[in-house]
Amino acid sequence: MSMISVEINDKETHEYASGISAGEVLENVYGKRYGAVAAVVDGIERDMSFILDSNCKIEPILGESDEGLYILRHSCAHLLAQAVVEMFPNAKPTIGPPIDHGFYYDFHMDPIGDSELKELEKRMNKLVRANIKIEREEHENNALREIFSDNEFKIEIMDDKIGHDIGSSAYRQGDFIDLCRGPHVPSTSHLRWFKLTSTSQAYWRADRNRETLTRIYGMCYATKEGLKERQRQIEEASKRDHKKIGKEMELYMIDELIGKGLPVWLPNGEILKSEIENYALETEESYDYQRVTTPALAKQELFECSGHLPHYSDGMYPPMEMDDGTYYLKAMNCPMHHLVYRNKKRSYRELPFRIAEYGTCYRNEMSGALAGLLRVRMLSMNDAHIYCTLDQVGQEVANNIKMVQDYYSKFGFENYHFRLSLWDSENTEKYIKQPENWTSTQNHLREILDELEVPYVEAIGEAAFYGPKIDIQFTTALGREESMSTIQLDFAAKERFELSYKDENGNENGEVFVIHRAPLSTHERFVAFLTEHWAGNFPTWLSPIQVQIITISEKQKQYASKVASILKERKIRVSVDDSDATIGKKIRMHRKMRPAYMLILGEDEENGNTVSIRIDRKGDSRSGDQCNGVHLEQFITDLTTEVNSRSLRLSLVTNEN
Repeated sequence: MSMISVEINDKETHEYASGISAGEVLENVYGKRYGAVAAVVDGIERDMSFILDSNCKIEPILGESDEGLYILRHSCAHLLAQAVVEMFPNAKPTIGPPIDHGFYYDFHMDPIGDSELKELEKRMNKLVRANIKIEREEHENNALREIFSDNEFKIEIMDDKIGHDIGSSAYRQGDFIDLCRGPHVPSTSHLRWFKLTSTSQAYWRADRNRETLTRIYGMCYATKEGLKERQRQIEEASKRDHKKIGKEMELYMIDELIGKGLPVWLPNGEILKSEIENYALETEESYDYQRVTTPALAKQELFECSGHLPHYSDGMYPPMEMDDGTYYLKAMNCPMHHLVYRNKKRSYRELPFRIAEYGTCYRNEMSGALAGLLRVRMLSMNDAHIYCTLDQVGQEVANNIKMVQDYYSKFGFENYHFRLSLWDSENTEKYIKQPENWTSTQNHLREILDELEVPYVEAIGEAAFYGPKIDIQFTTALGREESMSTIQLDFAAKERFELSYKDENGNENGEVFVIHRAPLSTHERFVAFLTEHWAGNFPTWLSPIQVQIITISEKQKQYASKVASILKERKIRVSVDDSDATIGKKIRMHRKMRPAYMLILGEDEENGNTVSIRIDRKGDSRSGDQCNGVHLEQFITDLTTEVNSRSLRLSLVTNEN
């Protein structure tokens, strides 16, 4: 038998008999408990069973590495599919990819509930304990199609991704087999640390005109500790869920009679939304923005001109036929802003020309994708557009990056990063087809970020259809990455809308670049993030109820009314509870509304013209703080300063009075 030379991790070389498996080599070098789930052989990820028959380099893929977790989660999706087809023989597996923290698998089957989800998890655990070997098989095209002949979804995948003339690989575990390129873990016993989490509906190929599928989600980790930490994260996130808090604090409502994804801002939510908008108005005024208001709908020709109908029609509502033409609800403000710029001749002296609007836009989101305020169908866009020369782009982008950083600091956000979102030159269907402009504008944004020394990552395929953008990515309480804000460079609008200005020589210059920016996302999305970040315990300047007055007995009604009147004169939002309920019951009842401060008024406070300040924020380290005997005027002075400065800190909590 011939011998081969195997280099391990670029460090040491061992001699083995040809025909040894990658797993056997790694076990020989590191032992059984090293934690590898697969191997990299000569730069290609392979199963542990992969046979080595020539000299090669090999590295282990550890389960806790990013690559290892991907393989574990992919294998766990197969484990789920095996359990589903055992429990529901008529179910047809479609696709089951790994995702952040876990996996999902889509099945053509009837929807299932929580009880079936628990039974599926039990069956998966049984399959794990059975330690079923997971084996790779290579099949010719005809054999592969015969295996999956009763599953039209797998046949469609083969038609699209494999073709009709060649075969591919499949993975078998027991009686279950699935079309897959792998690699996978060696056996089901490697998949101990998982949990099924939820189900939802999806469409095959994300096409609402295709079959409806049942999607089952799960999470999977390499260790018990990893799974437990994720469960702790989920538990913490559930406490911060903006849907739950929004209902408790009466921020917004969604009613089926109005429609899914169409939130109604209740009085408390409107206060919160208005405070954010007022701050944005002040900020934009300091940056010399001018405000406009545009209609909620416009003619088809406008959206054809802008490129939204050719490139974004799936996100727009169906057309409305009117007596003077076809109209669409607007999904973006930008086309109308371009017309505002074009409304009159512009001089180079007017550039940069900045216009802003809190315009209401409408997106035709699928009902299954709607989620509280995070994904809605009607949204108030914190939108603005800057019209400038190429030489001015750098300063305008820098100003907007600073604006974003200042906003985030004021709202207490720290866990975010910048992303340069690029087009995908290999998949150009959804983009304006101007390769040279894509290259030059992407390089321009890259140079700007480098000059500003702003750390960033790059993401291919995340650009807008009209140009590259800088997205600000926010990490949620669940560890999920979401786009919050955006700064987009548009090189297409100048041609589509014939934008121009008169230069210093009086010549018409058509090199007008447009920057789209939304530093505060939409009101809906921003409030969702803000609510979850603060768990509803907003800084005082944002709190819908800044002061909740609670009397110890009905005897303090008059004093409570006096205190409330003074606070209202100072523009403080105040609510009074002078009912005859016990003080404990009142505190418990008002806690869910999360006022910044509770004022407890009893006989001593009335006699001394003082207040007792209580901070009762569940889940907050400051919960239960109370300052007694604080003079009323001192409280009002400190509170007014705190609100007017838009401070994040509850300055009165640590008052030593």
